[in-house]
Amino acid sequence: MTRFAIQRHYASMQPLVALGQNIRAAGRLEPALIELVQMRVSQINGCAFCLDMHSKDARAAGETEQRLHLLPAWRETRLYSERERLALAWAEELTELASPEAVSDALHEQARQHFDEEALVDLTLLVVAINSWNRINVAARTIGGSYRAGTHG
Repeated sequence: MTRFAIQRHYASMQPLVALGQNIRAAGRLEPALIELVQMRVSQINGCAFCLDMHSKDARAAGETEQRLHLLPAWRETRLYSERERLALAWAEELTELASPEAVSDALHEQARQHFDEEALVDLTLLVVAINSWNRINVAARTIGGSYRAGTHG
């Protein structure tokens, strides 16, 4: 059972909606990369609603079932580009934050080979945004499964 309806409080969440729109509009991150990062973070956080949303949006944008199914084990496959692999590693370290050194200097150096500073900031903001949405939906106990591709703000 849901604790509160996200739709009822959607006006309060407009800064998060705008953040996501701004990241996409900047064009520094590929749409497929955005969906993969959002899915991986949502897997880590156990957010069924966001997994439902981003898997459907990723499929609608042409993502393959195989890449979506293997996403939790992305390190053990060669289905993802080096840029995607670095984005996923960045997203995982930033999501888990096990210590103040969690986002390592070594990972930062590797990421800077594939992302300029603006793109890395966008990637960081993307991870912040999806972590926020995950926490909102987990707190609200939003039910996953009914999302229709392409219908979010």
